[in-house]
Amino acid sequence: MKGDLIINGKDAWETWGVNMGEDFLNVIDGFPPMKNYIENDSRLEHGKKTIVFEPKVASRDITLQFTIKGATELDFRAKRKAFEEEMRGGKVNVVIPSLGAEIYKLIYLGKSVAYAMNITRTFCTISAKFEEPNPMDRAEEEEEND
Repeated sequence: MKGDLIINGKDAWETWGVNMGEDFLNVIDGFPPMKNYIENDSRLEHGKKTIVFEPKVASRDITLQFTIKGATELDFRAKRKAFEEEMRGGKVNVVIPSLGAEIYKLIYLGKSVAYAMNITRTFCTISAKFEEPNPMDRAEEEEEND
């Protein structure tokens, strides 16, 4: 509800009637994958050599589920459209105050989006794919000077 989810600096519930969907916290707060280690599998030696020096985290793709709720069909449609436009902006910064001040800097991919609406057209669930290019960069962003 109010204050649970902040997207691009806006309270998701107050702005779009958006809440976190099923497994949202488990997915967004999960462990990021590691980049491959440097390996040499020479035919001149038994086995292989693996260099485990300064391991690095890889980017990750995640699927997040949201719910959108409107008071009426018109309210719902307006909120859904506004949320869709926000996502299409590409850059999606997510803060979940209950998890701390980390900013999950995501990119909306807009692929394989699953959508289901109720019969009264006042509620829906949306599953959308995102990329987190650098899971190790979750600090507050600097203001961009144009």
